[in-house]
Amino acid sequence: MKLVVEAVLPLFALILAGYVCGWRGLFGPGATSALNLFVVWLALPALLFQALAEARWSELDQPGFVAAIALGMLATFVPWVALARGSSEPFEGSERARKTLPDASIEALAASYPNTGFMGIPLCLAVFGRAGLQPAIIATILTACLLFGLSLALIEIGLQPGRATGGAIAKAAVTLARNPLLVAPALGALFAIAHIPRPAPLTRFLSLLGGAASPCALVTIGLFLAQNRGVGDDGRSGAHHQTRVDVARILAIVALKMLVQPLVTGVLVFAVFDLPRPWSTAALLLSALPIGTGPFMLAKLYDREAAVTSRAILLSTIVSLVTTSLLVAWIARG
Repeated sequence: MKLVVEAVLPLFALILAGYVCGWRGLFGPGATSALNLFVVWLALPALLFQALAEARWSELDQPGFVAAIALGMLATFVPWVALARGSSEPFEGSERARKTLPDASIEALAASYPNTGFMGIPLCLAVFGRAGLQPAIIATILTACLLFGLSLALIEIGLQPGRATGGAIAKAAVTLARNPLLVAPALGALFAIAHIPRPAPLTRFLSLLGGAASPCALVTIGLFLAQNRGVGDDGRSGAHHQTRVDVARILAIVALKMLVQPLVTGVLVFAVFDLPRPWSTAALLLSALPIGTGPFMLAKLYDREAAVTSRAILLSTIVSLVTTSLLVAWIARG
């Protein structure tokens, strides 16, 4: 219980602080985007770079962890795409058919997208110390690369059905190559492999910048939840009331993310791959995190329906206060 109070509650307190500030409008309408950009382009890349630059390959050589995290994500992503596609009108060239795959991909992303970057890194640091940073970073890279890459490719294929699949994959690869959350750890790994020395001023700069990643990321989550708490069915505040079907979709997405994904991952890490601690418990904790903001951002980027994803993010974050606390208490007893 002490670990829950000391590690989990401060993190949710930061999320609550951001929510209250967003609800009261203290930072202005552009605060969420500005703080999100700061975390994504500066603070979190600095933390990821430094962690990989200081790591040794023997510490990162955990193929069972990578497989468990990846398969846990795919176990909820793939079935949702198949389910959503199967429930639509099967007219191959119709407008509805062209829209189904992008929408299904975004909802599948929500059903499989753990908030490893903004929430997982500070949580693993609080629970496991520096030993928890590397599992969280690997999970963040898998989330940003595997899930985002797959979703981007499916969205491009769905929006342009006449376009070659290779072109959609290439466009998704170019988008990922520009992602600072992938570039920064790749550069850090290069520094580690090549044994490139880092000057003391650079190390201090990265430490100061990376130290801002966790609190700013958690406050950003709260601001995001406050800003999008009233998003309607058309993606705009106060639009239409949520339909019964949409509520069922939201509950199904949250159940897949918060129950099925950690269950699959837990079976893999404890019964199949038999990972050492803290890699096994970190994998379970990371897979049980609430939905990150990525699916909503992707929906807005492609001008798709955003109400389901935004409300699934909010509900999963509320649920995670209980589930995360229980998991951390179990880890502490173990």
